[in-house]
Amino acid sequence: MSSPKTEDRAPFLRAAAAPGRRHRPPLTGLAVGVAVLGIMVGVRVFAPPASATSGMAAAARDFVSLSISVIIESLPFVFLGIVLSIGVQIWLPEGFLLRRLPRHPALRRPLLSLLGMLLPVCECGNVPLARGLIVKGLTVAESMTFVFAAPILNPVTIITTQQAFGGGNGILASRIAGGFVIANLIGWIYSRHPRQESLLTVQFQEECSLEDHAGGRNRRLEQSVQLFFRETNAMMPALFIGAAVAGLIQVGVPRDVLVAVGSDPVWSVLALMLLAFVVAVCSNVDAFFILSFGATFMPGSIVAFLVFGPMIDVKMLALLRTTFTAKTLLQLTLLAALCAAVLGLGLNYVV
Repeated sequence: MSSPKTEDRAPFLRAAAAPGRRHRPPLTGLAVGVAVLGIMVGVRVFAPPASATSGMAAAARDFVSLSISVIIESLPFVFLGIVLSIGVQIWLPEGFLLRRLPRHPALRRPLLSLLGMLLPVCECGNVPLARGLIVKGLTVAESMTFVFAAPILNPVTIITTQQAFGGGNGILASRIAGGFVIANLIGWIYSRHPRQESLLTVQFQEECSLEDHAGGRNRRLEQSVQLFFRETNAMMPALFIGAAVAGLIQVGVPRDVLVAVGSDPVWSVLALMLLAFVVAVCSNVDAFFILSFGATFMPGSIVAFLVFGPMIDVKMLALLRTTFTAKTLLQLTLLAALCAAVLGLGLNYVV
């Protein structure tokens, strides 16, 4: 897919559009998500005290607690991202965003990656927002640049990283610069793809081809409600599955195994990248989470954690799967991991 014109939608969206078509998906995903959350909360509330539980029961209790913590931490940002996506898709005038972006892709992608400076949204909320940007005409490669850069280059993440590590040890600057460069590198690589729409799931392509969001205020309110439920229906199961996987891995993988390799310049980077993938902590607070590892692990491994985690973790992969094909996600994971590892290793051997 070529870069969209300033006042036009992406070609594959425009070609597939069906005027007047209504789409009212069943709220199965939303119902399943609420049910799973209810079961988790019930298990956590009515479970016997830790002192009275066996090893297996304690592990189950920890699994539920960890999964719920990931959900509670992520859910507000998911809803914020959905609300922002609704604003972009329905309430912004047609072409409003694209007219204000440079025409040349080499300038558009860096500017889109800096859009996170205006949005205090972590990686969870950026997925529905990126979906809305694709609908409004951004290319898939441009949306990738945004979704990988925004959680690192948002003001809350920058402030919390500065509070945790200060500005004099290079961790904050390395995180900002590394996130910006890697996101734009990924965007540039995928901008060379001859058919970018093939990177998207068939279901999302069908959602993109729904009717244009035009009409009076009442019509836009109705469309906003429909879009909210459609996005929530897509995101809730993905979020809960990702949180459950993160909780399961954290219970099953001994953390002391990861800490044991903290002093090695190579293994420390790989260990903290694995930890970032597993714990799936929000980018707005991950600096405080990893701060306790600062005395054990080398600076490059800390930066690799802070860069790789907001881009790819088990929860993020589940959310991204609502939009991108499995093959695309495998490629993105390997590419982001390779770039973060190179960044971390370089810092370990230079600093």
